[in-house]
Amino acid sequence: EVQLVESGGALVQAGGSLRLSCAASGFSFRTYTMSWYRQGPGKERELVATIAAVVPGQIRYGNSVRGRFTISRDNARNMLFLQMNSLKPEDTAEYYCSVRIPPARFWGQGTQVTVHA
Repeated sequence: EVQLVESGGALVQAGGSLRLSCAASGFSFRTYTMSWYRQGPGKERELVATIAAVVPGQIRYGNSVRGRFTISRDNARNMLFLQMNSLKPEDTAEYYCSVRIPPARFWGQGTQVTVHA
């Protein structure tokens, strides 16, 4: 059974930093591209960042976080990370770890990040 468990969300002041973690199990973590998504209040879910299976590998960021967020992974520990710096109120959202194992996409339960001005 695929399991993705996020942690690290918190209430933080604008300009601050947070590091999100995702513990993965139930599949061959090192084989798959991993992603972070987020969904803010009243907004659609959007892609935050994606990292290829092999490190170093292809990394992509959403336009709104490029230059402030860094995605990384530890294949030995089956862990995915998201370092978030220079946080803004518009970064407030539920953040989800995700993996696509065809034909399905799997999601964690999410971790809440709230950034206040």
